[in-house]
Amino acid sequence: MTVGCRRDAAPSAWQRTALAFVSAVESGRLDLPLPGSGRTGERWAAFADLAEEDLSLARLGEGHAARSRSWRSLTARRRVPAAAGACGRRTRPDPTWPATGMAASDTLDVGFPGVAAKPVGPPGGYTSRPGFSHGGAGVAARWYGGARGVARTPLRAAAKRDVGPHALAHLGAVDIALHTARAALARAAEEIDADPGDQRGEGPVRALRVRALRVRALTEAAATDVLARTGRALGAGPLSHDESHSRAVADLTVYLRQHHAERDLARLGALVAEHGASW
Repeated sequence: MTVGCRRDAAPSAWQRTALAFVSAVESGRLDLPLPGSGRTGERWAAFADLAEEDLSLARLGEGHAARSRSWRSLTARRRVPAAAGACGRRTRPDPTWPATGMAASDTLDVGFPGVAAKPVGPPGGYTSRPGFSHGGAGVAARWYGGARGVARTPLRAAAKRDVGPHALAHLGAVDIALHTARAALARAAEEIDADPGDQRGEGPVRALRVRALRVRALTEAAATDVLARTGRALGAGPLSHDESHSRAVADLTVYLRQHHAERDLARLGALVAEHGASW
């Protein structure tokens, strides 16, 4: 009979992400400038770094950075009903995120069947404001960071051993894709900071939407290419034996679907057809 020593279980992916998120909040890592404040590129670079480390961490971090200023006032106004056992009567949380990709974000769908809603603006007001398009473009920075995280695997492999000419060709294509995405994000950040409300353009809604649609589509295509080429370069080995890499691939695959593929390309094409191209 073999008697093994008792070992404490290693923290799960969710626990690691939760600890990293707490650390990021407490350290001030998520105290980021707002989009259009003149430091949009700095904000997006911070999210890309988080996403390269852990896409679920970046998703939680973005939510914190976007809402931390307004959440304090909301908590102050709603403290009494929330503390009075409201969770059981006024909210209905659905089961925890069951998927593999982005599982560490532990996302819940929460319903409020007992709370009356009150309109706070006109129809379309939320999506037509400049900040909505800025945020939509900013999501691409996290896609880019997630793709960087996946691309680290073939980069490390090529540095350690002879991976062959085909894998090196894929790595070269990955390098081009990531540089292209980074350049597009940098240009978009500069344009947003130069004219946050598009006061110089032909119309704020159209111009801002075109910019967001372009940078999102380009970055999604680059990240999709990184996923495909990394798999073709290295085969099933990293997906089978490298937990960190396989999770990064699963997370990025799910997160990229925030891009609506041909539907978003059709929206961009319609705007270009109606108002003309800038190329």
